[in-house]
Amino acid sequence: MPDPIFIPIIFVASIPVIAIGYPLARAFAARLERKPVGQAVPLEVTARLERIEQAIDSIAIEVERISEGQRFTTKLLTERAPGRPALPSSSDPR
Repeated sequence: MPDPIFIPIIFVASIPVIAIGYPLARAFAARLERKPVGQAVPLEVTARLERIEQAIDSIAIEVERISEGQRFTTKLLTERAPGRPALPSSSDPR
């Protein structure tokens, strides 16, 4: 059984801890919930990223056009008439 004198001592000692700790805990929680200020992306960077995005889009369109041309050429070469000879390769001595 604890000594009866410890109960008022613990009570008196806990009052300053609560009086100081509670505002500190609230301030710390408010600081954590606050959104960081000054984390916005500068306008120069935003404009540059937009230009890069547009350039990548135009490159993707051009690559798609090239691949369509390649598919068309491949289709023409595979659909050649069977009686016609294929194009000579550069290794043929003719």
